[in-house]
Parts: sequence; structure tokens; C-alpha cells
Amino acid sequence: MAMPVTDEGPESKSARTRKRILDAAAYTLSRKGYADTRLSDVAERAELQAPAIYYYFPSRDDLVEEVMWSGIAEMREHISEILDTMPEATPPIERIMVAVGAHLRHELEISDYTTAAIRNAGQVPEKIRARQIAEEAAYGQVWKQLFQDAAEAGDLSDHLDLRAARMLTLGALNWASEWWTPSAGPLDVVVHTAQTIIRSGLSGAADPSTVDI
Repeated sequence: MAMPVTDEGPESKSARTRKRILDAAAYTLSRKGYADTRLSDVAERAELQAPAIYYYFPSRDDLVEEVMWSGIAEMREHISEILDTMPEATPPIERIMVAVGAHLRHELEISDYTTAAIRNAGQVPEKIRARQIAEEAAYGQVWKQLFQDAAEAGDLSDHLDLRAARMLTLGALNWASEWWTPSAGPLDVVVHTAQTIIRSGLSGAADPSTVDI
């Protein structure tokens, strides 16, 4: 029979140390990127000796892999929970706007894990991206349902390709991690601007078929 875990128990202390290492890795990855993240940086942030990290993670890539997966998993859970609390009568387009705001806030303000996962997705070796890719697919299903519901409700322009619209929306949201910092202006302004542009584009305020390219 397993012994209960207490605040003072060794298992609890181990779990706290492991979380401290992950938090430090997420912070470092989100700011320095995969190529420039060193275990010594992570250890310094976690207030540990670098060799201690190997007790919890066999390699640097195992640590990075956990951070990358966690970043997308956390965001999917965060946004799903927010959407689940909204009244059933909420128009689908408004649910998309809420998801836009929640995505940006989680990516840019709430979670170093999510910032790290988004910013490093194209940098880490493919072999350590498997779990993250699977989680990205699950998160994509959340957005796919949002767009399908909005289209069925007549909230979206008939001129849109739903997949292209969804991918362009997510791409724009993710790119914010490359240019936004608190010194660039209030996050509230970024969220409002993104919601305004995306609402206008999705609802078809301007018919793209009339644009002469």
C-alpha cells in the first residue's frame, strides 16, 4: 500500500523540485530559445547544481520535451475550461472572440510554458516534438469546432475556407509571441485589436471577392 504524500514527505519534496526545474526551463526556453538554453542556465534559475537535473530528467532534450508538451496541454485545458463556463446561448462568434483573448493572454502573460512551446516549435528536433504535435492536434480540434459552430450559425462569411481561416487565425495569434513585450504596449490593447481584426475578417465585413489583386 502506497504511503500518503504529505507536505513534508520525500515524494512531495521531489515533486516540488521537479516542478521548479520545469518552471526554470520554461522561463529560459521562452526567452533564449532552444539553441541557447543551457542546463546551467536552468539550474541557476532553479537554484540547483546542474548535475541535480539529471536525477529528474535523463537529458536536456527530455526536459525540453516535457516543457513543450506542457505548454500546449496547459493552453488547451485553460481555454476549454473558459469556454465550458460560458452560457449555452452565447453566439458562436463570441466564443471565438473569447478564445482569441484567452489564447493571447495565456501565450503572452500567463504561461512561460506556452510561450516556450510556441516560440520553439520550429527549433527543436522532430524526435522530441511527438507529444507536442499530438497535443497541438487536440487543441486544433477545439478551434475546428468553434469555427464549424460559427459557420453553421451563419456568423462567418460564405467566402471563407474554414480550414484556411482557422490556420491563419492561429498563426497570427502565435506570432504575437515573437513581437509583443510589455514595453510594446498594454496587452489589453493587443487583445482588443486582434478580436476586432479577426471578427471583421471572419464575418465578411469586406467581401474578398471584390478585391482586385
